[in-house]
Amino acid sequence: MHQLDPLTAPVEPREALRRTAYLLERGRQHSRRVEAFRGAVAVVDEVGEDEIRERAEAGTLTELAGIGGSTAGVIAQAVAGELPDYLERQQREHGGPLVEDEAAAGAGDSTLDPAAAEYLAAIVGDCHSHSDWSDGGSPIQEMVLTAVELGQEWLVLTDHSPRLRVANGPSADRLRQQLRLVDGINRSLGDSFRLLKGIEVDILDDGSLDQSEEMLGRLDVVTASVHSTLRMAKGAMTERMLAAVRNPRVDVLGHCTGRLVTGSRGTRPQSEFDARAVFEACAEHDVAVEINSRPERCDPPDDLLELALEIGCLVAIDSDAHAPGQLEMKAYGAQRAARLGVPLDRVVTTWSADRLLGWAGP
Repeated sequence: MHQLDPLTAPVEPREALRRTAYLLERGRQHSRRVEAFRGAVAVVDEVGEDEIRERAEAGTLTELAGIGGSTAGVIAQAVAGELPDYLERQQREHGGPLVEDEAAAGAGDSTLDPAAAEYLAAIVGDCHSHSDWSDGGSPIQEMVLTAVELGQEWLVLTDHSPRLRVANGPSADRLRQQLRLVDGINRSLGDSFRLLKGIEVDILDDGSLDQSEEMLGRLDVVTASVHSTLRMAKGAMTERMLAAVRNPRVDVLGHCTGRLVTGSRGTRPQSEFDARAVFEACAEHDVAVEINSRPERCDPPDDLLELALEIGCLVAIDSDAHAPGQLEMKAYGAQRAARLGVPLDRVVTTWSADRLLGWAGP
């Protein structure tokens, strides 16, 4: 996985808008600003190149629904053969190497050091990503296109399961539709990239999974996470997680403590459970423990990650991206993995798609 090179003039209006949205996401800017640029891409696609050029020259871009002052400025400068000022500013402010959030991840060094860069370069996939089919902000195709541009070889699409209503997780019928769409995307990609069928399935209070056995059996990779009743008593939470890890359909245990350490949603303490028992079950059943790279999660904390490594667990360094510009968050997980000495051969997101599928298969 690598960092995108900055755009230079000339640049097509569509690409200028896409890159601006990506950089705003990368810088964790307000979602409304991102949505404005993502929406403008759709307008440009719908209207067509000729009319966009005519309107840019006539100064009437803002007469189009979905085009505001900032997006019109980017389009107009791109049409004129210039690098848009707004894009140039975002590249300057948010286009450099990701900097670790020390408060979130506890790193001693605030830059992505050479060891972490080596880990990041070795990561070729991602077992945890979301699209606008649940609570993500972009279409599946845009997530895939960005993953390709970043040099990834595969991506597991893991939209939420239906019980988590706040995330608008697909029902079984909608998931079937999504799987057909994934097949179509893979046919169009050929051998250059693989979009894998997955889910972030909710671990219910009794440890069962929030999707039918039949549908789970149609997926390539299943990431299972706790999203509700996070303050459950320690014994009950342990049994809940053990039941999920022992389920033969589960491949990855997502953000295992559920904690939040920073960010707009505030903070949240980690769930209490017998980590040794859970991680021993992960090792026994060949379930990877996720290193969730989102700075607000930084999950599991260092002491639990060290315990998982001591027990012999596999790990998955995942972005948990809800937008294209968040796919690079794996840099934060790579920095933690390097700092704690995670063996690279135990990181499933460094494996080829074929090796991953062989591991995750029945």
